[in-house]
Amino acid sequence: MQKKGNKYGTHRVIEPKGVLPQPANKIDNNMDEIYDNEILIDVQTLNIDSASFTQIEQQAGGDKAKIAEIMMDIVAKQGKHRNPVTGSGGMLLGTVEKIGDALKGKIDLKEGDKIATLVSLSLTPLRIDKIKDIRPEIDQVDIDGKAILFESGIYAKIPADLPENLALSALDVAGAPAQTAKLVKPGDTVLIIGAGGKSGMLCCYEAKKRAGVTGKVIGLCHSQKSTERLQKLGFCDYVFSADATQPVPVMEKIEELTNGEMCDITINNVNITDTEMTSILCTKNTGIVYFFSMATSFTKAALGAEGVGSDVTMIVGNGYTKGHAEITLQELRECEALRKIFTELYA
Repeated sequence: MQKKGNKYGTHRVIEPKGVLPQPANKIDNNMDEIYDNEILIDVQTLNIDSASFTQIEQQAGGDKAKIAEIMMDIVAKQGKHRNPVTGSGGMLLGTVEKIGDALKGKIDLKEGDKIATLVSLSLTPLRIDKIKDIRPEIDQVDIDGKAILFESGIYAKIPADLPENLALSALDVAGAPAQTAKLVKPGDTVLIIGAGGKSGMLCCYEAKKRAGVTGKVIGLCHSQKSTERLQKLGFCDYVFSADATQPVPVMEKIEELTNGEMCDITINNVNITDTEMTSILCTKNTGIVYFFSMATSFTKAALGAEGVGSDVTMIVGNGYTKGHAEITLQELRECEALRKIFTELYA
């Protein structure tokens, strides 16, 4: 008889007691037995959150053995992969090994199904037995290990028509393009910061689709390489490279591109700190700033907006929005250029 578990996984919390698994300092990652409402996953690949992987790689000085050591240490201490510096996790790809008795026949999963978890590794009980390969350029780490998906956890089945790593890298950031689809309306001027990255390219595509011919999409990239890549894709009306941590020069550029009107919506996908004020200053007073980046400090954003007298609406990037997996995978199916570049870079 399996033990009865809590829907949100509080039965796995070791300390502090009473909190949910995400803010917990330590959770139980013993996989010898599972609770009646858990799904045991045989893990193949971890897709580490971009802000988290960037931080770990910097700490390790780019040394793969050191990256592996840091990751093993995080999991050993916490029973999950929550980066102690960024607080963020990532997601995983694996095969369903066992389904708890209380869930059997009630969910659309069976043992042997390939899935990507769409909840953060910062709350997922994880055991890493071995790190097999690290792919720093795409934030992916192949492992031997196990993980638990709670009853409340969301997932996507890996579609048969797309390569696994391609689906995984897109699903990792599925919240961003789906939120873009929700926010952008015809005629909007949209600025996407970090537009040449993974979530950035998907957001540019979705923003252009939603803003239409009367709208305008502006892409801000960091490197010359990503700027050229995005220009070739043709999703943006204008692409430029700049340092997003320098608010005033970027704001002046946006003033010039919008005839002083600024943007209706700014979407921030940058995986480094101190880009809050750039997002705020480029957005008109009645506009919306959507911070998808886990490197955002919401204190800096709130106090910064107040400090410059800006009445923008700021949205915290929720990695989940209804239908986000379907929307994102659909983008890869309908846009050949996007699928091609994603396959090249991430699969």
